[in-house]
Formats: sequence, C-alpha cells, structure tokens
Amino acid sequence: MDVIRILLSILLPPVGVFLQVGIGLHFWLNILLTLLGYIPGIIHAIYIIIRR
Repeated sequence: MDVIRILLSILLPPVGVFLQVGIGLHFWLNILLTLLGYIPGIIHAIYIIIRR
C-alpha cells in the first residue's frame, strides 16, 4: 500500500499525506508546501509516508 501512496504523492502530494494521516497538521502543512513549491510538497509527503 505504501507504493500506491508514494506514487500518489508524486502526482498530488496532499492526497498521499491525506491517505496516510487524514486531515490534520501534516495535511495542511503539505498543502502550504505544495503551493509554495511543488518539490517541497513531494519531499514532505514522501517523508510522512516513509516515517509512519
């Protein structure tokens, strides 16, 4: 299942974070990072998925 989340995180980073932790601090942080720059959003999403 982590492979699917990582693939979704590359395409749409907030979706991958949402599937991992739901709507919370990390989700909103990821949306902010994705809006500021696509690459930071991807890095944060993959970090959250690998960490848990």
